[in-house]
Parts: sequence; C-alpha cells; structure tokens
Amino acid sequence: MTQQSERAPLFSAQDLKKLILPLIAEQFLAVTVGMADTVMVSSVGEAAVSGISIVDQINTLLIQVFAALATGGAVVASQYLGRRDRENAVVSAKQLYYVTFSLSFLIGVICVLTNRHLLSFIYGRIEPDVMENAATYFWLSALSYPFIAVYNAGAALFRSMGNSKVSLYASLGMNIINIGGNALLIYGLHWGVAGAAAASLLSRLAAAVMVTVLLLNPGHPIYLDRLHQPSFHASMVKSILRIGVPTGLENGMFQVGKLLVAGMITTYGTASIAANAVCNNVTSMNNIPASAIGLAAVTVVGRCIGAQDTVQARRYGVRLMGLAHLSMAVVSLLVFFASPVLVGFYEMSAQTTNLALEIIRIVCLSSIVFWPCSFTLPQILRAAGDAKYTMAVSMFSMWVFRVGFSVVLGTWLHWGLLGVWVAMIIDWVVRDVFFITRFLGSRWLQKKVIE
Repeated sequence: MTQQSERAPLFSAQDLKKLILPLIAEQFLAVTVGMADTVMVSSVGEAAVSGISIVDQINTLLIQVFAALATGGAVVASQYLGRRDRENAVVSAKQLYYVTFSLSFLIGVICVLTNRHLLSFIYGRIEPDVMENAATYFWLSALSYPFIAVYNAGAALFRSMGNSKVSLYASLGMNIINIGGNALLIYGLHWGVAGAAAASLLSRLAAAVMVTVLLLNPGHPIYLDRLHQPSFHASMVKSILRIGVPTGLENGMFQVGKLLVAGMITTYGTASIAANAVCNNVTSMNNIPASAIGLAAVTVVGRCIGAQDTVQARRYGVRLMGLAHLSMAVVSLLVFFASPVLVGFYEMSAQTTNLALEIIRIVCLSSIVFWPCSFTLPQILRAAGDAKYTMAVSMFSMWVFRVGFSVVLGTWLHWGLLGVWVAMIIDWVVRDVFFITRFLGSRWLQKKVIE
C-alpha cells in the first residue's frame, strides 16, 4: 500500500485558491448585510440602531446554530467524497436539508409568537423607543430563519464539493437585493427598521431559492435527489448531528453568553449600546479572511480524513493556519488605519464615536495574534470529527473568561464597554492555549464520523 506521505496532494495550490478566494468575498458580503441595515437605518436615530443591534445578537445566535448543522452536513459530505462514496454523499445532502429546515421553521414560529416577551426576558428593562424598534425588527427577522438555514445548508454542500463560487454569487445577489430594498423602504417609503428587516427577508429568500434550485442538478458530485419525497436515514442524520449538535451547542452557548454581556451593556446607556453595535460591525471585517479559511478547512481536512490520509490532514491544517494569520494581519491593519473613516459613516455623538474608535483599535491589534487559533483552528479539528473537544473548550472559556471577566472589568471595576471587549480578548488567549495543544497532538486525527 502507498504510504500516506507518498500520496499525491489532494488539493493543489490552485484548488485552494479557487476554494478560498470566493469564500473571502462571500464572507465580506455576508458582513455587509448587517452593516447596510445598521448604517442605512442610522438616519432614523440611535434608538433604531440600538433596536437592530440587540435583535442582531439573537439573530446571530440562531444563525450560528443553523451554520453548525450545515457544518455537520459539510463534514459528512466531504468525508464521503474523500472516500469516493457519492451515493452516501447524496443521501447526506437530502437529510441535511430536512433537518435544518424543520428546526429553523420551528424556531421561527416560536420567535414570532413570543416576540416582546423574549426580548424582555433576555435583556430585562429596555428603553421604550428601543423596544419598539427591536420588536418590529425581530418578528420580521424571524420569518427569514428557514431561508437562512436552507441557504447555509446549500452553501455548505457546494463548499464540500470544492465549489464556493455558487454561494458567492448567491451572497452577491442577497446584498444587491438587501441594499436596494433598504434604499427604497428606508429612504423612499420611510419604513425605518421595518424596511430594513423586510429587505433582509426578501434577500434571504432569494438566496435560499437560488442554491436549492442549483443543487437539484444531478450533474453535481452532490445533489438533492427527489427532495419532494421525504425519507429518513437514521444513521446519516446521526453522523450529521455528531458534528452539528456539539458545534450548535458550542455556537449557541457562545451567543447566549454574548447576549448576557449585551444585556449588561444595555445598563451602560444608549451611547454604549450604539458604540458596541458599531464596534461589532467594523471589527467583524477583521475576521473575514480567517473565517473563510475556516470554512475551506472543513472541506479540505474533511476530504483528507475521508481518504484516511492523516499526514495531509495535518499538513493542510498548518498551511491553512499560516494563511489565516497572514490574511488577518493585512485586513486588521487596514481596518486599524481606516477606522476613523469607517466609524464616520455612522451618525453618532462625539462621545459614542470616540469610545468606538478606542475599542476598534485595541481589537484590531489583538485579533492578528489571537483570533485565528481561537476560531479558524477549531474548524480544522471539527473537520476531523473532534467537535466535542472544541465544544468543551469554547463553552468553558466563554463563560469563565468572557462573561466572568466582563462582570469584573465592565461592572465591578467600572471600565464599562471597554472592559467587556478586554474580557473578549482574554477569552481568545485561553482558547488559543487549548486548541494549539490539541492540534499538536494526534487524538483529533483518530475521531470517526462516517461508518
């Protein structure tokens, strides 16, 4: 038998380029959806910005859960393709669609029915004008959850095939519809936050339809076979959930922790809420290339594991992490120097602007060193099936260091919003120690996802 080290590379430099570059562009476009809503609705006032901000925290939580299930499906599909088992790869695609749509539909119904009660439960007392805007934005956003879930599932399946251009084009279309809809509904018809939410709903519907229609083509390595004929394969669903559930719990609890911190921030006043929204929007650009490389890693490492080539799995892991750090350094430095211009797009008071600038600059420098190993490296581990470990580390670090130190620094030591963001950086450092140690070992290469 040919030794692992002697096997031909599963991915050429050109293959990686074709996979990663569209993903970077797609991630940039994904960030601009939220930014467009916040920037364009800022003309309505800080209460509107704050209302969108607190709902976006919930939206992000749920989107992360849907993305986790999509990741589970992508890992399974990638490993089947690595094993050259197209039949089971096709079955896994259909099961992924059923699982994600069912869960997202249920969550959407619950959020529509419990709208204001859920907001009050999470955030406690909210200023009346902020609550009014938040409630409007929330129930319209909830209608889009099934479309977000379906889009994530479809995009993940295309990535598992090494095709990231489809999700890029879908994301481009989503942005055009969203920004155009915002311009019409916010500026033209003066719908305020309702206009922003309605435009996002329409854009997400269009993206979901696009990826689904394209996946119906049997010419693809993976396609949706007889989607209209429901079927249930317990073993396949179990394989998907083996990655999706730990990842979903990890992402979900991560976002719950962020929600608790966001609730704490609401006690600091409207200026801190608005500054936090701007910081989240601007610094999210830092993460774009490293996030994209993490998505690519699911396909690349998953394919290596499916082919039972642990040597290449580790080798590509090292290579992808190097790219993640390099790309993050470039983008973070650009954001650092451009931050006055970026923050200037938002119509805020001088106090809010100065606070946002201070935090953005600290985060830009810190993210270069710490962010990739905190969030890109776990994707490599998950691609091999090591999802329970990443879940345990992430949940421990989130609750002990990010949430705990937010209370200590932000509230007890009166650092306010700055203390919350410093606590976040401490969380990154702790994750780095655990994930780097795990990657340097061999246990993550011994996990089993598919039978």
